[in-house]
Amino acid sequence: MRDANDIAEAEPNAPRSDAEPPYLQLDGITVSFPGVLALDRVSFDVRAGEVHGLMGENGAGKSTLLKVLSGVNDPQAGALRLGGVERRFANTKAAIDAGIAIIYQELHLVPELTVAENLMLGQLPGRFGVLDKRSLVERAMGTLARLGEQIDPNAQVKDLSIGQRQMIEIGKALMRDARVIAFDEPTSSLSSRETKQLFEIIDALRAEGRAIVYVTHRMDEVYELCDRVTVFRDGRSIETFETVEGLDRDRLISCMVGRSIRDVYNYRAREHGGVRIEANGLMGPGLSEPASFSARRGEIVGFFGLVGAGRSELMKLICGAARPSAGHVELDGRRVNFVTPRDAVRAGIAMCPEDRKQDGIVAIASVADNLNISARRHFSIGRILLNARRERELTDDYVAKLSIKTRDGDTPIGTLSGGNQQKVILSRWLAEKIDVFVMDEPTRGIDVGARAQIYELLYGLAEGGRTVLMVSSDLAEVIGVADRVLVMKEGRIVGDLPKAEATPDQLIKLALPQ
Repeated sequence: MRDANDIAEAEPNAPRSDAEPPYLQLDGITVSFPGVLALDRVSFDVRAGEVHGLMGENGAGKSTLLKVLSGVNDPQAGALRLGGVERRFANTKAAIDAGIAIIYQELHLVPELTVAENLMLGQLPGRFGVLDKRSLVERAMGTLARLGEQIDPNAQVKDLSIGQRQMIEIGKALMRDARVIAFDEPTSSLSSRETKQLFEIIDALRAEGRAIVYVTHRMDEVYELCDRVTVFRDGRSIETFETVEGLDRDRLISCMVGRSIRDVYNYRAREHGGVRIEANGLMGPGLSEPASFSARRGEIVGFFGLVGAGRSELMKLICGAARPSAGHVELDGRRVNFVTPRDAVRAGIAMCPEDRKQDGIVAIASVADNLNISARRHFSIGRILLNARRERELTDDYVAKLSIKTRDGDTPIGTLSGGNQQKVILSRWLAEKIDVFVMDEPTRGIDVGARAQIYELLYGLAEGGRTVLMVSSDLAEVIGVADRVLVMKEGRIVGDLPKAEATPDQLIKLALPQ
C-alpha cells in the first residue's frame, strides 16, 4: 500500500495551523425553492489540509449545499469565499474552473468511454484539432500512478468495479488540480478493502493541503477520518465540533435528530410465541458447514458478522433466492421447499434485500407500482386487468400508515430517500400478509432519524406476532434492536446469544477470524 508521499508529489505543504484562515468559507448561505427553504443562513468553513465532516438526516440540506459548491444552485443570500476571495458560480464549469470538485454517491462517468477519456473529460489534449491519444494515455497513467491504481487507461469504465470507478472520479479532481474536494457518501457501495484504500487517498489529499468536505451517515467514518464535523438539521448548520476526539456519540446524534441515541433504538421487550421458522442443516453457496437455527413468533433475531461471513447467503436459502444442497426449512412446523422467491412469498416469507436499488425496487416506476407489484394479483380483475381504484386505496393507506414522504403514489420511487424506499418495500409485504420478514441491512444508507422510524416499524411487526430476521453489519444496531443475536464467521454460525449476553466485545470476539 502507499502512504501520503505516494501522491503528495506535486508541491510540499507546510503543516496546517488551526490559526490559519480557512480556505473555503460559507457565510449565511440561503437557498429557497417554491414553498421550501432548503438552506437557512448556513455558515461553516473548511481549512486547507483538513477533512471536514458534514452530518445530518436526509433532507437536512447537505445535498443542496453540495449543489451550491458545484454551481448548480445559486444562493439567494450569503457569501462563498475561496482563499478569502468571494466567488459566485454561474454554472458547474465555473465551479470546476475555480478548483472545486464534487464526487457524488452516484458517480458521473461515461461508461462507454475509456478510463483515460473519463479522466480528462472536458479537457482532452489535441494537436491541430485532432485528439492526441499518446498524451491522453500518458497523462492518465501518471494520475493512476498517483492514486496507486493499476488500471489500464484504455479499459472502458463499464468494465471496472465500483471502487475503481470512484478512484477515476478522484483522478478527475486531481487532473483539474481541485483545491476543494467534496465526497458525498463515498463508501456506500465499497467493500472494506476499497474503503481502506479510499481513506488512505483522502489522507494523502489532506497532506497535500487540499480542503476536503466529507458527507456521511456513518459515525465510525467521522471518528476515523475527520478533523472537525458540522451538523445540519432542517436546512441549518446547527453546530460545528472543533474536534472529533472525545466527542460523545450521543451528543452528536442528539444534535442531528434532536433526541438521544437511546431514543433512536428505543428497544421494547415483548413476549415471544412458539417457533415460527426453523432451519435444519441448511447447506448451499456461501456456507462452509450446515446452518441450523430457529426464530419464534414476535421475535427479532439479529445476524451479525463481517462482510463475507455468509449471512446474506443464508437468508437467500431461506427465501428461495438460492437452492440448498442439503437441509430444509420448516415454517410453523411444516416442511417447505421453495424453488423461487415467489414460492416463499406465497408461503409467508419475504425479503427486503441489501441492495434496494438493484434488487428491491423498480427505480423508474411509481411508488404505487412498487408497492402493489406483488399484492395486485389478489385484486386484479380477471387476473389480467389492474384494479386502479384498489391499488390507489392500498397505496394511500400505507403511505399514511408508514408516514412515507412522497408527493403522491405516482411519484417515481427512485426520487425518494433511502428510508422512504425501504418503507415502500415493507408496505409491499405488509399488503401480502407476510409472517416472516427477512431484513438484509435494513438501514444501510439511511440517516439516523429515518432509522428510528424503521426500527419502530420492526418493533410493530414483532408486536403483531410477526418474526423478523435482521442481517446487520452495524454492531450498535444489532445490539440495540435484536432480541437475540446469531453470529456468523466464514460461512458458519458460531454463536447464539440472548440480548443480555450480546455485548460488543463478545460479538466482535466471535466474528473475527482466529
